[in-house]
Amino acid sequence: MPGSGRAGSAGAGEPGLTTGALARRLGVSPTTLRSWDRRYGMGPAARADGRHRRWTPRDVTMLETMCRLTAAGVPPADAARAAKERACPAGSRSPADGAPAVAPPAVPAAPAVPAVPAPGVPSPGAARQEGRGLARAAVRLDAAAVGERLETAVDRYGVVAAWQDVMLPTLHAVGRRWESSGDRYVEVEHLLSWQVSTTLRRHTRQPVATAGPAGAGPVLLACVPGEQHTLALEALNAALSRLGVATRMFGAAVPADALVAAVRRLGPAAVVLWAQARSTASLPLAEHVAAMEWGVKGARAQPLVMLGGPGWAGRPAPGMLRPATLTEALTPLVTAYGTPPPTEPT
Repeated sequence: MPGSGRAGSAGAGEPGLTTGALARRLGVSPTTLRSWDRRYGMGPAARADGRHRRWTPRDVTMLETMCRLTAAGVPPADAARAAKERACPAGSRSPADGAPAVAPPAVPAAPAVPAVPAPGVPSPGAARQEGRGLARAAVRLDAAAVGERLETAVDRYGVVAAWQDVMLPTLHAVGRRWESSGDRYVEVEHLLSWQVSTTLRRHTRQPVATAGPAGAGPVLLACVPGEQHTLALEALNAALSRLGVATRMFGAAVPADALVAAVRRLGPAAVVLWAQARSTASLPLAEHVAAMEWGVKGARAQPLVMLGGPGWAGRPAPGMLRPATLTEALTPLVTAYGTPPPTEPT
C-alpha cells in the first residue's frame, strides 16, 4: 500500500498510526474511518491517553482488507465482518492487545467473498436512501466512499436500475445544488461524474462477437457534434454489453463527417445519437444517418436510429425512436442486433 512508513510498522511498544496518517495510507478520508468505526466496529484496538486514536499494525491489516473487499464490490457490512474475522480470529484478541477486558460478542465467520444478491429494482425509499448517502459522500469529496457506494448499488440492483434509480437522480440533485449555489459545488459534480463513469466502465463487458446472430453490425453510440455529456451513453453501453450486444462507443462530440464514415464502414444495426442540449441536437444529421444504406442491390439495409437526451425534445423525428429511459432503449436495440429482448435486470 502507498504511503507506508515507520509508523505502519510500529513495534509492540511504539505508538501506532494516527487516524490522519492511516487515512492517507489507505486513500480514504478520516470521516470514512470514523464512519466504519461507528457502523461496523472497525475502530482502533487502543487509544493513546484514553482519547487519541492510535491504529496498531493489526488494525491497519484489518482496514487494508476492508478496503480491498469494498473495492472488489463487496458490501461494506459483509466486508467488515470478513476483515475482522481474518485479522482477529475468534479468541485471538486479549486485553494485552488493547481489546476490552470483556470481549464483545463473537462475529460470525464470513466467506472470503460474500455472495452478492441477485439484482433487482430498488424500492423508492431504498433508492432515495442510496442517493442521499452517495450525495453526502460526494459533497465530502470522499472518492473512496463514492466508489464504494456506486459499486454496492450496481451489485445490488444491476447496471440499469443502479443508473436509473440511484446514479442519475443523484447527478441531477448535485447539478441543481451547483446551479443554485453560484458554482460552489462544481468540484462535487466533477468528482461524482468521474466516479460514475469509472464504475460504469468497470461493469462494461467486452463482447466476443462483432455481428449479431443474423449478421447485423454492432450498435453505434455517439454524442452529436458539440455535445460533451457521455454518462448516459456509458450506462447504455454497459447495459448492452451485459446482454451480449456488440457496440462501438465513440463518446463525446463526434464530428459529423467522422460519424457518417463510421456508419458506412460498420453497417451498424442501430445508431444512438445523444444530445443533452437543444443547441447541439442536429435533426438534419440524424435524418442523414437514418437514410444511409448499404449491402447488395435489392437487399439493402438501413440502421435503426435512436435519439437520446433532452436536446431532441419537441422536434419531429419520423421513423426514429426516442426512448425516455434506459429500460425503454434496451429492447429495440437488442432486437435490432438480433438477440432476445431482456427479461431480467441487467
